Amino acid sequence: MAWYDEAVFYHIYPLGLAGAPEKNPYGEPVSRLRELFPWIGHAKEIGCNAIYVGPMFESDGHGYETTDYKKLDGRLGTNEDLKDFVRTAHEQGVRVIFDGVFNHTGRNFFAMQDLRKNRENSPYRDWYCNVNFWNNNEFNDGFSYDNWGGYNIMAKLNQRNPAVRDYILDVIRFWVSEFDVDGIRLDAADVLDFEFMKSLRWLANEVKPEFWLMGEVIHGEYNRWVNEGTLHSVTNYHLHKALYSGHNDHNYFEIAHTVKRLYGMGGNNPNFRLYNFVDNHDVERIYTKLNNKAHFAPVHILLYTLPGIPSIYYGSEFGIEGKKTYGTDAPLRPRLSLKKLEGNAQGKEREKLIASLGRIHAQVPALSYGDYRELVLTNRQYAFSRNSEGSCALIAVNNDENGAGLRIPAGEHGVYVGLLSGREVKASDGWLWVELDGCTGDIFVPKE
Repeated sequence: MAWYDEAVFYHIYPLGLAGAPEKNPYGEPVSRLRELFPWIGHAKEIGCNAIYVGPMFESDGHGYETTDYKKLDGRLGTNEDLKDFVRTAHEQGVRVIFDGVFNHTGRNFFAMQDLRKNRENSPYRDWYCNVNFWNNNEFNDGFSYDNWGGYNIMAKLNQRNPAVRDYILDVIRFWVSEFDVDGIRLDAADVLDFEFMKSLRWLANEVKPEFWLMGEVIHGEYNRWVNEGTLHSVTNYHLHKALYSGHNDHNYFEIAHTVKRLYGMGGNNPNFRLYNFVDNHDVERIYTKLNNKAHFAPVHILLYTLPGIPSIYYGSEFGIEGKKTYGTDAPLRPRLSLKKLEGNAQGKEREKLIASLGRIHAQVPALSYGDYRELVLTNRQYAFSRNSEGSCALIAVNNDENGAGLRIPAGEHGVYVGLLSGREVKASDGWLWVELDGCTGDIFVPKE
């Protein structure tokens, strides 16, 4: 049992939340990170016991074109600010993980600068993939190189080069010794070298007890990455898609099929925990994606109760909007005022639901450790159970605009309590009859 087995994450994109300039002026540091300290307490209050914050380190622009892995981005402040951020979180019982952008660097990273200056004579010519001195690029470097996503501002590191591997391992040791970080979210893990990830897992076992590695993976069989030799978890984009489209289409079969496939992918092992989310810094806000805004409730009930580790993206607990626009993700990464958000009555009601779900997740071990069993499934109603030693939960949701009744197998238990509604329901002959209002759900546990 490790801390991340019972984690509920709060995800912060700091450059956006702190209102940092879009481009790094590389001037005197501005301690904007300290403006985010109140969000630590807020995350704790809504039931999150871990924060994923990043990208954090010096970069030219959006944070994923790193220029210095050992220096907090000057737009956010100094290394002392980051030390205090992690220390403040730890004092409140909240773990912290950083973004590890190790697939690529920015063009102003020291190795790329040397390569641009010294070309064939650079000792770093093999730090990057497929450097070709017979070619050119839009920057007129007189050579070309592999990149991420077709963007030459992010030059792909050669992770098979022992010098590159050793440098990154040293960076992680520095992050642990300097900032006391508890884990890393690996950016673009779906294109990282597997031998490189094995080295990271070996290091994780060395640097700190229960040091957590989570990777950004979009498509594919997640058990290729999540296993004893590589990563502890990956981003669950399969479930992300099913959660919003399954509600927009009134199709709980899509969600249930996805869950069954993912659960089978992990060998029906409850310890196969993926990082579940409904939105993040790269995709539109859940409140924007939902055709019926009332589906906010059943979507989040499922987020917190299906197998996996739930995560909330900053501001989405209030139901804020965020839509992608052509050429920029800025609308997904806004500066926000916590005080203003908490002063909005409708947003406060949504936050109240998220806080209740966080409290329930902490109180019901089955939601962290339990197996998964589908009990009821129609296009518009869905129920399942989570069971572990000494803990049981029955979850029921309704995506119809009208109320609905569900007949759920309840085993030997007699009376159940709905943890969201407070209602008591008595089982009869091993069955539980549950009435749900439109676009709602509940989490039932045995009264005893």
